[in-house]
Amino acid sequence: MKLILPLLFIQAVKALGQLPEADQILEKSRDLTLLGSLKATLNLTITEKNGSVRNRVITMISKSYPDGTEKRLIKFLEPADVRGTGMLITDNKTSADEMWIYLPALKKTRRIATTEKGRSFMNSEFSNSDMSSPTLADFKNRHLEGSGRNNQWIIESIPAASDKVSEYGFNRKISYFTMDGNRLKKMEFFDRDGNLFKTIEVLAVAQGENGKYIISEMKSVNLSNGRSSVIKFTNLSMNAPVEDSSFTLQALEQ
Repeated sequence: MKLILPLLFIQAVKALGQLPEADQILEKSRDLTLLGSLKATLNLTITEKNGSVRNRVITMISKSYPDGTEKRLIKFLEPADVRGTGMLITDNKTSADEMWIYLPALKKTRRIATTEKGRSFMNSEFSNSDMSSPTLADFKNRHLEGSGRNNQWIIESIPAASDKVSEYGFNRKISYFTMDGNRLKKMEFFDRDGNLFKTIEVLAVAQGENGKYIISEMKSVNLSNGRSSVIKFTNLSMNAPVEDSSFTLQALEQ
């Protein structure tokens, strides 16, 4: 039945010649990644243009709530110069996300400003905003030509206001999803001049219950500087017990 229903939906779309609203596809895709709770180790590999490699080891716990909010606590274990650095993220469904960072060398916690969301996540080719899901109202989303064919949705997202361009760090984004599972496959990011400067590709997913999933490996390539970064999940435990007290500033600083 799980396989038949998506196929029937695709056939119905083709028959009617209509496409579902782009916002509905984006919302459904996000909802499918809300797993309840999660514990994992993340390996972040940063590769320079000259081929040199840096590795970082991270732990992450997350928990989703009935209103669509997801909270994440990220802590760096290796290398030694970033050990103890942490991020606390509240990924809100309909309002601006909240991000906090703890810097152990300074013994200081500060909130990441909205203007910093487009900046690099720990010197990688991922941005801080890539660590959460954007609010739909921040963008004007629409289908592009070819969307709804070959088992693929193609959605263009343009910031709804000029300040959102600075906030997210791009002027235009194109996202590719599967039609039969609403799974994200790839994103392309364009600058103010319309040039493609970054891509993020989903390399692997881990299947959860009831059609839900988590992206377990993804690669970001910066076409401007030739650098790339890969995040890969290991020691992945879905629906593991996670206390609400894990997502406090006190827990972040421990």
